[in-house]
Amino acid sequence: MAASGIFIGLAESDILAIRDKAVAMLKEGKTIMSYSDSGTNVNKQFVMPVKEVMSECKMALQQLDPATYGKRTTIIRTDYRSFDGF
Repeated sequence: MAASGIFIGLAESDILAIRDKAVAMLKEGKTIMSYSDSGTNVNKQFVMPVKEVMSECKMALQQLDPATYGKRTTIIRTDYRSFDGF
């Protein structure tokens, strides 16, 4: 799924913090955290999949500072070799 730009407009420090948290969860292999103690149950889950968070962060950072984070590129390829006509 392509990034939709939901982090555009956030401060660079906020985007980097979100990205760092997603990377930490990816390294730990966690996306859902649960805690139970004497009848209390707490479940926490990242709002969106880590892959999507990383994509959104990349898009926002590239728009915020293309010189540092690179420009967004769209690649369109066309192959007419197998075109048989109508």
